[in-house]
Amino acid sequence: MKISRIEAIPIRIPLRKVFHGSSYAVDSRATVITRLHTEGGLVSEVYNGDDRAHGPAIARIIEHEIAPLLIGEPVTAYERIWEKMFRLTIARADRALAMNAIACVDTAVWDVLGKAHGIGVHAMLGGYRDALPIIAIAGYYLPGKKPADLAPEMAWLRSVGMAGCKVKVGGLTAEQDAERVAYAREGGGADFLLAVDANRGWPAPEAIRFARLVERYDIAWFEEPCHWHDDARQMAEVRRATSIPINAGQSEVTAAGVRRLLDAGAVDIVNFDASEGGGITEWRRAAAACALAGVRMAHHEEPQIAAHMLGGIPHGICVECFPDPDRDPLFPGLWAEKPRIADGMMQVPDGPGFGIRLDWDAVARHRIG
Repeated sequence: MKISRIEAIPIRIPLRKVFHGSSYAVDSRATVITRLHTEGGLVSEVYNGDDRAHGPAIARIIEHEIAPLLIGEPVTAYERIWEKMFRLTIARADRALAMNAIACVDTAVWDVLGKAHGIGVHAMLGGYRDALPIIAIAGYYLPGKKPADLAPEMAWLRSVGMAGCKVKVGGLTAEQDAERVAYAREGGGADFLLAVDANRGWPAPEAIRFARLVERYDIAWFEEPCHWHDDARQMAEVRRATSIPINAGQSEVTAAGVRRLLDAGAVDIVNFDASEGGGITEWRRAAAACALAGVRMAHHEEPQIAAHMLGGIPHGICVECFPDPDRDPLFPGLWAEKPRIADGMMQVPDGPGFGIRLDWDAVARHRIG
């Protein structure tokens, strides 16, 4: 079962409106599909990540730099494959892009491994559960949107099967964003999982003030509260000052970066993103470190792979998605068979590998590069 060919297909879909977080704006949804072919005829069918500006560059790294290294390698040698790919990062400036590319290929390797054995990736990772809670990423800042508008938004998310929501904060003052959270709790109800995500938007004092204002609303976690340049130390400070669990890790691109957060005592939850940080093989290292430290695991976006990873381990919490098709026309619009979501739960796709069958007409419509 040796690798014979690897192809990468970048996808980009412009959005009908612009979605704002604390420090960024999203106007498109993008991903990279990786087709890893084996000599025995197995082919991966999986997509990774949301690097809107650099999909074609990631595809070029996969096809022109990684693929020549891996032709003839058995897919069972995933640790050696990963090591060969990682060597490409040592002497280059665009390491984050290279880790994205490595993630795409590594995920494809795990998809083919599952297909070869006739089992899902979550079973290979431990098979702890077959379904997980699913929450929305929403509560964005939009022109003309008022704090009170978050109440009907949360009610709608609940009506379409979401168990909760991660609401964007960090773009206003602590007091203004606390008002938005109050309306979100009102709309979602008492048993709705409500988390907040500042996307590194605040210095520690503002994050602490905000946390103390919203503790009364039973917040599941406070994600990336502090500015990037000194985030581990500042998050540890915020963590000591609030009862709300602190979540971070999506901005790391290696498991060693996750270890940095653990060593700093900065986190209660880690949402390391396998699509940004080297794929399933590297994610397993981060998950093992978190297990030893008593830290729970979430995952940044990408439920098509996250359900398998978090479903495989005992310390996984939930998967997250964008249920608003205006924010994410890919999930589940790129799937030929829609994932099963009901009553706040997503079933782990039960086919071999990642269990994804893509709609190739949709792929052809949105392919770029």
